[in-house]
Amino acid sequence: MASLVEVAFKGNRKEFFLWDGDEPLRAAAPVIVEADRGEDLGRVHAVGDLAERRCTGCSHGCGSAPPARRVLRRASPEEERRAAELRTQDEEARRRAMERVKAHGLVMKVSDAEWQWDRKKLTLYFTAERRVDFRALVRDLASAFRTRIELKQIGVRDEAKRLSGIGRCGREYCSASWLPELRPVNLQVAKDQRLSLNPSQISGACGRLMCCLRYEHEFYVQSRKRFPKEGRTLITSVGEEMVVLNDIFRDCVTLRTAEGETRIVPLADLKRELERRRPFGAERAVEDTAADEEAPDAPDADDVAEDTILEVDDVPHARVVPDEPAPEHATGETRRRHAPRRRGRRGGRRHRSGGEPTDDSSRES
Repeated sequence: MASLVEVAFKGNRKEFFLWDGDEPLRAAAPVIVEADRGEDLGRVHAVGDLAERRCTGCSHGCGSAPPARRVLRRASPEEERRAAELRTQDEEARRRAMERVKAHGLVMKVSDAEWQWDRKKLTLYFTAERRVDFRALVRDLASAFRTRIELKQIGVRDEAKRLSGIGRCGREYCSASWLPELRPVNLQVAKDQRLSLNPSQISGACGRLMCCLRYEHEFYVQSRKRFPKEGRTLITSVGEEMVVLNDIFRDCVTLRTAEGETRIVPLADLKRELERRRPFGAERAVEDTAADEEAPDAPDADDVAEDTILEVDDVPHARVVPDEPAPEHATGETRRRHAPRRRGRRGGRRHRSGGEPTDDSSRES
């Protein structure tokens, strides 16, 4: 039964093939595979379960359908030597292609060239800011190299992946070493990680935002969920303190009092302080909720008569509490509290029926 094999070529280019040989292939073994109208040489990158997993998860994977091409045979030492000699000719082909690009006056940069193992095709990778009409260039290159020419436009991230290099961290580019696919990176991930928004500080060699910002973003999001939000006021053993800074790597929280005194507390100790203060905070919250429910100006439902539904100042079905006379012995404060409440425009209702308007009510507000 044929097994799935992932084969790597020059420039971190990888494809999947089927192998139906008797003996299984080992990693890094040179093999000859079917190519576009010919044969090509590559090295085994993944086999078995790993290849099955990568086939469904990689951007160059074939999903659930099996690949159409097969691994023909293992490469011999002589075939490996020919492939090594062919790699030394790629740079010369790239330089010659760049000269023809300048002769045609095209705004494009030829990044890399790759000969197929049987020399039946030459693939040129280039970058450009916009679409380029290279039909005349292809005919010129085909007559110069006497072979089939394929031009592929790639982005700056793909260019960095093909050429590889060393990043500012001192290691090989993630896109060239292990990253299975290049996902888009936006500025929001840098903001979530509290990084400098200076493009020169968070950009890679390709001029775009670094790929590591994308796959590290989930770690920052999950870690910050354990901390209180910055700017929030907490009631601790000291009193009311505001969260100034969260250190997710040292598990520490920086707090500041109203007087301006700051202190750094481990997250575990802060949680214990909040647990001890929780009964008082909960009781205070219950009291505040009860105070909101018992509004002083809101009338009780039993005091509102069912037959006092009036239309007051274009507000239909407004309920008016019947007037209650103030006690004779009531003070001024008490009389003001028992005074009838009026709903509607400022100054009360004007032109009451059955009487003349007063001087105050006839004035213009």
